[in-house]
Amino acid sequence: MPQRKKILPLKQVYQIKVSLKNIRPPIWRRLLVTSDTTLPRFHMIIQNAMGWQNGHEHVFEIEKMEFGVNDPYDPTSPKDETKIRLSKIVNREGQRFKYIYDYGDYWEHEVLVEKILPLGKGESYPQCIKGKRACPPEDVGGPPGYQDLIEALESPEETDNVELLDIVEDDWDPDHFDLSEANEMLTAV
Repeated sequence: MPQRKKILPLKQVYQIKVSLKNIRPPIWRRLLVTSDTTLPRFHMIIQNAMGWQNGHEHVFEIEKMEFGVNDPYDPTSPKDETKIRLSKIVNREGQRFKYIYDYGDYWEHEVLVEKILPLGKGESYPQCIKGKRACPPEDVGGPPGYQDLIEALESPEETDNVELLDIVEDDWDPDHFDLSEANEMLTAV
């Protein structure tokens, strides 16, 4: 009996909103990514669109399972993400999962599948189509440290944490987001 060919689904585009949790006002990016995107590539898309530096470990938490860089000698390490495509884990609009970056600072991102769209003719992906606010600096101490930084920037003469001000450039603006810069960074993915 001849072996049947595996039928691959048509490639789709996911409109995804990636939001940092435990931060007010919100910091987020709206992305367009193809359904055949692997989790390692999606990790880099999030890194570049958000403005992270990819200096720490990450993990995806999807339906009570963890995917990330697997250590075969550690039974508690996440499942290997390398061959997992978004199409294997995304099955509906409105689906949510977590992306955690930097276990020390513990930046938790909510990943929301807003829309599942047909592939656009002549379009290149990934794309960032919208976003709000600058990415927090690396190693600032997670959401509590970020809040301390914002307070120090608002009242530098009153802060007890002068060293926090050294983390950012003098012209760093937490309210600034540059869409064209985010998309330029995505061309490297």
